[in-house]
Amino acid sequence: MSGLRKTHQTTSGDLTVLKDVSLSLEAGDTLAIVGPSGSGKTTLLGLCAGLDDASAGSVELDGMALEGLDQDARAALRNRLVGFVFQSFQLIPTLTAIENVLVPLELRGESGKGIRKEAERLLAEVGLGERLDHYPLQLSGGEQQRVALARAFIHRPKILFADEPTGNLDAGTSEPIVEMLFRLNRDAGTALVLVTHDPGLAAKARRVVTMSGGMVVSEEENDV
Repeated sequence: MSGLRKTHQTTSGDLTVLKDVSLSLEAGDTLAIVGPSGSGKTTLLGLCAGLDDASAGSVELDGMALEGLDQDARAALRNRLVGFVFQSFQLIPTLTAIENVLVPLELRGESGKGIRKEAERLLAEVGLGERLDHYPLQLSGGEQQRVALARAFIHRPKILFADEPTGNLDAGTSEPIVEMLFRLNRDAGTALVLVTHDPGLAAKARRVVTMSGGMVVSEEENDV
């Protein structure tokens, strides 16, 4: 990220929600982004994943400049390299747990017994091996988040963005989610970027960036 800026036009004038943010992340690293609500954390995450366009500045992901890509090319890049875990789960309600997990691979045109077995393995790993054919409404919030996590892992992304991944979960439910996020980072070398209000979760990341007013105001390293 280099000089990222995001400005929205409003009836009362321009509103700048992100101001000249520059950060880098190496393969396999872990980064937590913290700060008060409205500080620009989620906006920054969306720009890094190519879900939104910056007003100025640039994002390079695995050597590819996002501003040079159209929406279809960005979507293809995300499907190849990026995992995303949302606070609100973003499961498709008409699909079962295993069908939701398979969506990223089906969007690539992949199918067959091999990918289904991998989806079954991931769901078993998050404790949902007996819930493969349940729909989201038949699952608790914690179970839905674990389905979302398995979906984010299915294509072995190079970078995983997690936006308040434990924000809707209680302490007992969030612990296995956090464990899996960092296990993917360790075992697969997946870079991990977390937006969180939880200081305990932020402390697990090697680097912590604090944002306020759309700017990075501090950066520190944890001994992890």
